[in-house]
Amino acid sequence: MKVVDKGAQPIHLSFRRCLCLATAFLSSFAFVERTPAADQSQPCGESASYHVQSGCGEDTCGESLFGCISPLSSQTLFGDLGGIRPSLADSGITFQANIAQFYMGVVSGGIDQGGRYSGHGDYVANIDGDKLFGMKGMFVKLRAEHRFGESMAGASGAFFPPNVAADLPVADSENLYLTNVLFTQMLSETFGVFAGKLDTLDGDQNAFASGRGISQFSNVAFVATPIGLRTTPYSTLGAGFVILKDLEPIFTFSVLNATDTARTPGISELFNDGVVLVPELRLPTEFFGLPGHQLIGGTWSSRNYVNLTQDPRIILPNVPIGRQTDSWSLYYNFDQFLYVDKHNPKRGWGLFGRAGIADEATNPIGWFLSGGIGGNSMIPGREDDTFGAGFYYLGTSSKLAPILTTALGGIGDGYGTELFYNIAVTKWFSLTGDAQFIQPARKSTDSSVLLGMRGVINF
Repeated sequence: MKVVDKGAQPIHLSFRRCLCLATAFLSSFAFVERTPAADQSQPCGESASYHVQSGCGEDTCGESLFGCISPLSSQTLFGDLGGIRPSLADSGITFQANIAQFYMGVVSGGIDQGGRYSGHGDYVANIDGDKLFGMKGMFVKLRAEHRFGESMAGASGAFFPPNVAADLPVADSENLYLTNVLFTQMLSETFGVFAGKLDTLDGDQNAFASGRGISQFSNVAFVATPIGLRTTPYSTLGAGFVILKDLEPIFTFSVLNATDTARTPGISELFNDGVVLVPELRLPTEFFGLPGHQLIGGTWSSRNYVNLTQDPRIILPNVPIGRQTDSWSLYYNFDQFLYVDKHNPKRGWGLFGRAGIADEATNPIGWFLSGGIGGNSMIPGREDDTFGAGFYYLGTSSKLAPILTTALGGIGDGYGTELFYNIAVTKWFSLTGDAQFIQPARKSTDSSVLLGMRGVINF
């Protein structure tokens, strides 16, 4: 991809480049879902480690009313919908949708054994303001989500839900919620500002351990750092800016409402409970001549913390704690490719790791470590399949341990392992086998073994 001239001439970007540029930088803070090389959509960037899902792929068949419905070669179940998708893309609108279904159960130990069925629907529209409204550099993202079925939260006795997507956006509801209404204005090719309602699950990006719980790992411990969940709401109003380098976001700064407003527009609650500041720096690297990233970030919240409230991303008892006037966290992650396919630089595998610390007066998790391996399958002929193996360890807050002990019994540190293998059945359907081995922080709960399957259909 050629770099746009940065001289005195006005910047002119094609629709494809504009859309890819905007989705690239906004994906650094919940703008679009980014996946590593394993993603099957057509790339719109030149990164060897991952590309952006922005609707930049082109389906080539569309003979019937619904395009090539169920074609093995299409990226989506309905293909290009008989030319509707390309037509909308020419007008500046791209649409993505998927349904993830889970069947998972505790087969040994834990609190509640048995299988449970659940699912999550995700519907995203990206709008290019230049094409649709004649407003250069302006982009809009809309995301709606819902969940259904039985939650696995609490079945293993661990703090972390084993399939976090099945509990989002609101753990106890099957209603459809609008979790993103995000406006972005690119002021140059390397700087942009954004504001609106956004979700934070795409923060703390990692090439092998992100994926929103539907394309890579399922356990929240490997989807994003749990250290920041106490201070950062899942879906809320916010604003900020981003700095790009080679179409990748390298620095993002966000100012967020401290209250989760997934259920509401959020206007009436804006800053009623304080503000959250989230800086994040993610730099590309080329150790050993192979792509990777080093990320460091933090959160600070001015909110008053008076209890351990329930959150769909972490399982806590709703009990009072000593009043604290603010909270903070610091976190780090890296991804490093160890192998890149010389015939397709979008495929490969490598290592990942995370570490973090948090304010122990407000966060039940004082520190956290995780690491593992993941990427495209090494089995000949199955290069579109993906796999992952990870281990995490959480250190329970020494200051909140007595409170947790009163509510849950004896409390120590917890740890766990997750293994998955994702089979690309077709371009639009994947089937994942998942196994988790968890030692809960609750001393009264036996270690648990969880087995499950995940199926994801892209429409």
